[in-house]
Amino acid sequence: MNKQFDVVVIGGGPGGYVAAIRAAQLGWSTACVESESYADPRGEVRLGGTCLNVGCIPSKALLQSSELFEQAGHSFVMHGISTTGVKMDVATMMQRKDNIVGQLTGGIKGLFKKHKITLLPGHGRFVGREDDRWQVEVAGETVDATHVIVATGSRARHLPGIPVDNTIICDNVGALQFDSVPKRLGVIGAGVIGLELGSVWKRLGAEVTILEALPDFLASVDQAVAKEAWKVFTKKQGLDIQLGVNITKVEVAREGVTVEYELGDEIRILQCDRLIISVGRVPHTEGLGVENVDLALDSRGYIGVDHNCRTNLPNVWAVGDVVPGPMLAHKSMEEGVMVAECIAGQKGHFNPDTVPWVIYTHPEIAWVGKTEQQLKNEGIDYRTGQIPFAANGRALGQGDTTGFVKMLACAKTDRILGVHVIGNNASELISEAVVAMEFNASSEDIARICHAHPTLSETMHEASLAVDKRPLHLTLMAARDTR
Repeated sequence: MNKQFDVVVIGGGPGGYVAAIRAAQLGWSTACVESESYADPRGEVRLGGTCLNVGCIPSKALLQSSELFEQAGHSFVMHGISTTGVKMDVATMMQRKDNIVGQLTGGIKGLFKKHKITLLPGHGRFVGREDDRWQVEVAGETVDATHVIVATGSRARHLPGIPVDNTIICDNVGALQFDSVPKRLGVIGAGVIGLELGSVWKRLGAEVTILEALPDFLASVDQAVAKEAWKVFTKKQGLDIQLGVNITKVEVAREGVTVEYELGDEIRILQCDRLIISVGRVPHTEGLGVENVDLALDSRGYIGVDHNCRTNLPNVWAVGDVVPGPMLAHKSMEEGVMVAECIAGQKGHFNPDTVPWVIYTHPEIAWVGKTEQQLKNEGIDYRTGQIPFAANGRALGQGDTTGFVKMLACAKTDRILGVHVIGNNASELISEAVVAMEFNASSEDIARICHAHPTLSETMHEASLAVDKRPLHLTLMAARDTR
């Protein structure tokens, strides 16, 4: 007789393992299928998916290490701290990163044990349906499930004709495993991954050139933020970012990588020691057995779902990168919780309009809701409040006043429509805006909340006051009314 579970989750990434934990908390017998070991030294499967193993967590560890190196060499002097001969031990930096990953992935296994979740190592695929139970094959064994949650995530998109070996030409996996700082680093793609990883190796001494196909820099980000980021990254930090590029040829030779590309009417050549391909990700459904059960995919390969992440099949759900929407770990987690609660008959909740976005460069970039250009295109009447960190006492004390907080509110109702931050700790500051927008708060609601002094969060407070042209610590020049 096949093993039987109330819930089987296919995929142990952020959406999958969180869905499994919540389902178990709600009393369901739960199993989670995972096949990736991510180069585990013992060959065991690792939970956490791309995010914990070769994405969010290791990249943030490297960003932190490289930022401290940068500060020691260039920023400490303003505090009266003298340093000489600062060096980076790349092997130690990488080991620290690996230790953090191991600690977190091991922690998820501990949570599985605590909640009595069965881990099924191996590749999972649908093989059919018998009565009211789905049959999923894992490593040659078939298990039965009343509910199946598909959380198979995504994989890096590669460019045709450019072989990725993750040694010389790398995607996100290889880019997190360099054994030395390349003298010349090329990056194709000026999105989140390209900017973050480019920043890491630039700080450590690499000459970094980023080639972007789109004509606009950070086109999906609020234009005021994108303009500030461009100035900081190119003029202050020295990243060579070229826009409107068409890659025509990539060749690997003994001396490194040669990238031929078109820029306007010119043919240019980039010589680099290593090349990172960061042109987005695609949903991962290969080998899932969708054809065995007629699970519907859309034209881009995503699994089609409704607002509660139900697929076209009864009791089959899908969450995370494999469904339409932003490919963000926190979005996946919230969907996983919602699905588990829907299975339990509860009213699961997930609001796609209040999902925050973060780019962990320095300065950090974070936003939630609509951009100013979106509001203009949609014909929505709005007001703007924008306050620079240069007017904030805590930012001055930290010696980092780059950037600003920008708040957009409805001109008629004052409801907050979007908040955009570029600056130190933007990833933390944006959460206040997320809470406010989730509960349909107005800019006046934020203005009436007492914020601790001195803190960076006071800039959020001042921006809300600026929406109504009454900032307390800045002239009205920063509080422009766009009605």
